[in-house]
Amino acid sequence: MVETPPQQKHQPIPPLESGDRLNRYQFERRYNAMPHLRKAELIEGVVYVPAALRFRSHGQPHGDLTGWLWTYKVATPGIQLGIEPTVRLDLDNEPQPDAVLLIEEQAGGQARLSEDDYIEGAPELVAEIAASSAAIDLGDKKRAYRRNGIREYIVWQVFEQRLDWFYLQEGEYVPLPVDEDGVIRSQVFSGLWLAVDDLLSGNMGRVLAVLQEGLAAPEHTAFVQQVSKYIV
Repeated sequence: MVETPPQQKHQPIPPLESGDRLNRYQFERRYNAMPHLRKAELIEGVVYVPAALRFRSHGQPHGDLTGWLWTYKVATPGIQLGIEPTVRLDLDNEPQPDAVLLIEEQAGGQARLSEDDYIEGAPELVAEIAASSAAIDLGDKKRAYRRNGIREYIVWQVFEQRLDWFYLQEGEYVPLPVDEDGVIRSQVFSGLWLAVDDLLSGNMGRVLAVLQEGLAAPEHTAFVQQVSKYIV
């Protein structure tokens, strides 16, 4: 990650703890010194180290959401999916979203991969599973994502059995509408359709069937053609 300045190499490095106030460089230095730590985030200059993750309230929905996004990614050249990647947004924000979907840089995407293999800039879509983290995901994190230009933001509130899908419009996040069939359609990734109630109830067969309808739609074909012409 960030290389430690020579004058600091022999100084003890404090561990990351929730509530620490750091900039991105200080955060990366401490994070890099804790290889056992699986996940930590810097949100608006504040460190968050999550507790152990429970299965039904996080692991299982995370798996279902990933399966939906992965199916779309496989069918769409020029698109990349990442699970809990470190994202360098700005000097005060370095989150690890539960999932990101991005358009490759050479295909016109707004984020890029750094030389040390981290995402820099704003992926087109970010998704978070919010259980105990709902206040953060819908508060400071949402503001940071909006300010940095993440175009779509999905928040799945597991305890409330609710999913919000926001779209960046004129500098503000607005909810994407649910149609009469209970489906939300991405405005950035054509053909990325979600049967919301089925995802919330764990009916993944229906979720993937609706996604296949989106992948067969003319707008997805046009999107693939547009993106593919930039792929060597």
